[in-house]
Formats: sequence, structure tokens, C-alpha cells
Amino acid sequence: MIIGVPKEVKDHEFRVSLTPDGVQALCAAGHAVWVEPTAGEGSGFSDEDYRKAGAHLAASKAHLFQEAELIVKVKEPLSSECPLFRPKQVLFSYLHLAALPEITRALLDRRVTAIAYETTEGEGRSLPMLWPMSEIAGRMSVQVGARYLERSQGGRGVLLGGVPGVAPANVVILGAGVVGSAAVRIAVGMGAKVTVFNQDLERLRHLDALYQSRVVTLAATQPLINRAVEEADLVIGAVMVRGARTPRLVSRSVVSRMKPGAVIVDVSVDQGGCVETSRPTSHSDPVYQVDGVLHYCVPNMPGIVPRTATLALTNATLPFIVRIASAGVEQAIRSDPGLAQGVNLTDGRVTCKGVAEAHGMRFEPLR
Repeated sequence: MIIGVPKEVKDHEFRVSLTPDGVQALCAAGHAVWVEPTAGEGSGFSDEDYRKAGAHLAASKAHLFQEAELIVKVKEPLSSECPLFRPKQVLFSYLHLAALPEITRALLDRRVTAIAYETTEGEGRSLPMLWPMSEIAGRMSVQVGARYLERSQGGRGVLLGGVPGVAPANVVILGAGVVGSAAVRIAVGMGAKVTVFNQDLERLRHLDALYQSRVVTLAATQPLINRAVEEADLVIGAVMVRGARTPRLVSRSVVSRMKPGAVIVDVSVDQGGCVETSRPTSHSDPVYQVDGVLHYCVPNMPGIVPRTATLALTNATLPFIVRIASAGVEQAIRSDPGLAQGVNLTDGRVTCKGVAEAHGMRFEPLR
């Protein structure tokens, strides 16, 4: 199979979908890999590194899309890239289509088979390709929040861990999955007072045992969430529903009652956000204020730690890419129910229930 690795064009997205080692593995398996020039530079990989691994360098992005049967990306295509797709071409990437109606319609029009990293399942219904970026985003969320709590950044002027005689910051984490658990780890390590919400009580018991009661664990009821958020210095949105739009747990009225200079880092913004006042921002212009509360809502947080993120991503995606390339997409999907769960769109049909419901479109299960 011919595999294409385009350069990412999202703002401050420095990751690349395959490392040279990943390219070498695919070439050794008998596949051809085309790479857009400078695609890996942001992650520290040169065009020569890819040449040595066996890749062909495309003359342009359009040339790469013309050659490739399988396009492997990091983030969803932008509107400028969608016209480059052709019918039956396969896109393998983080997609988060439930929050992107225009991109969903554009890919349906191009009759692309779009397979999402974030809904592809592994053993035990795990999400092996979502896990590494969620870990990175969760860890980053606390360090980003700590920075924006600084007065020079518009925050309350609160040190996350406090000092002897002065209380630490109050950090509230909504969700105890991979993102939330990673955020808990960093926030506890920095000495903050941490409260985490989740619906799964077993997950809360695990965190309570792990941190020996240094974390307040609460069942996710709306009155408790409202009170905790209003008293928080930093709120981390770490809610995820597979393939669907994120439920809103924090209303505009609750935001209006938060402390002036408090900070919200809504990691779940790539699926629509769990705070009513959240909207996607960019690394170039990452924050805005609503009712005196700073909002950081960058959908591609790991893009600014690209070396770590690219290596972690290739580790997770390469086995699936090899499977698709070696068996062909149709056979790979038929033989792997977990990969089939990743198919969001195919041949002009929406095959992910969460995406269909988010946009009021007809859901058609894979046949």
C-alpha cells in the first residue's frame, strides 16, 4: 500500500504522524511511504532522516495526496485540505468529528473512509491511540493552569503549591480517566489541594488508594460540581464520551460565580468542551476571559511538545497502520472489531453513532 504523511497545518502543530523508524518498519513490510517535505522538522526529524528510512519525498501536499492510498495524519484535516481527498481514500488520524460539522460534511462529500484514532479500540475496549496524547494533555493541563494563575498572565496570583503558612491553590478536575488521572498526578506533585469528580466509583476508589486520601474524590453530581467549581482556583475539564460530543458540566452562570482570575483549562474542547463558555483557541492566541475567568481551550495541546508526542503517537499507531496497509482497509476492518469501531465515515455514510447524533445525521452501521 502507498502511505502518505503530510505536514500538519493546524496552528502550532509540530507533531508528525510517523517517525523515520515507523517509516522504515512500513518499508520493510513492503509498503511505499511518501512524506511531504519538512513534515518532520517540528519534531526534530529532517527530510534526510526520512529518505534514509526509505521514504519518497513528495513534490507538494497535493502530490502526496495524489499518490497515497492511506493518509496518516495527527489532527483532523482543515477545510483547505479536504478538497485534496478522493473517493475511497483512507484517512487515519485524530478526528473528533462530533465537534466539527463542516469537516464531517466535507469528508462525506469526498466519500473518504475516515478512521479515528480516538474511537479505535484495543483489548478490553481500551483506546490505545488516545491514551498517550491524553496522558500528555493531562500532565500539561496543570502546568499550563499554574502559569495562567500568575498575575502577570491575568490570573489570581496564586502559587499552585502554596508556601508554609499559606494555603495551596484549589484544583478541581472534572473526570478521572486518562486525562484526569494524569492531571491529578501533576497537581498532587505540585502540592495543590485536589478535588476530582467522576461517575465511576471504582475509579475514585483507585485514586483514593493510590494517593492515600491526599485527593478529595467525589461522585459527579451537578450540585457538588457547581459548588466545587465556584470555589476553585483552577478547573481542569477532562471529560470524554467515546465518539460523541462532550456533555456540558459547567454552565455560564456557574462561571460567573467563580473567583476573578480563576483559570479553566478545558482539555475536552476538542470534543466540544465540558464548560458552556469554552470555545476552541490556538497556541498563538490561547486564552480569553469570560466574567473575569481565564479560559485556556487549545484542542491540540500536545502539539507544542512534539518530540515526546510524536514518538509516543507512532508507538501507538504503527501496529494499526501496518495492519491496514498489509491486509487492505476492508479486510483489516472485517477482521478487527476494534479497528471497525474507529471507522467514523465511509463511502458517504456516517458509521459512528456519536457523530451522527451530534450533527443530526443518519447513522448507518458498518455492513
